[in-house]
Amino acid sequence: MMMQLRVSTQYCHNVIVIGQLEYLRGMNKEKLEYFRNLLLEQRRQAIDDIRADRANALEGDDGTEDASEMSELDLNRSTSLTLASRQSQLIEEIDEALGRIEDGTFGQCSRCGKPLDEARLKAMPTAKYDAECQAAIEAAQGIETPSL
Repeated sequence: MMMQLRVSTQYCHNVIVIGQLEYLRGMNKEKLEYFRNLLLEQRRQAIDDIRADRANALEGDDGTEDASEMSELDLNRSTSLTLASRQSQLIEEIDEALGRIEDGTFGQCSRCGKPLDEARLKAMPTAKYDAECQAAIEAAQGIETPSL
């Protein structure tokens, strides 16, 4: 990976300071812009999904008196609200990832500091941990990770 050179007075943990010069490790501006745009698009889509899910949950029963239709309506409302909640959580994760882009830590494992695999970030741009640390966290929580 090609190193970039810049002059700065601020310090960030992904920068090696040498006198007045610092070498930036990690992603170049184009890649960061790619991931920022990807995250912003996912955020926009999640907001649209929340609006649709909430609208579905708030739909009236149109005078439905049949017990089975009422049960189906209740199930649909519950499902819509659950989906909206998941999308809200995704928006929080996207906002955190956008914050990591701004503070210069995007693409670094929050646990060990190693760079995240670019393919991992493309598949899940909100990723905070490399595959090894993610597996360790899930193992500690008793979550089984599927193997390929």
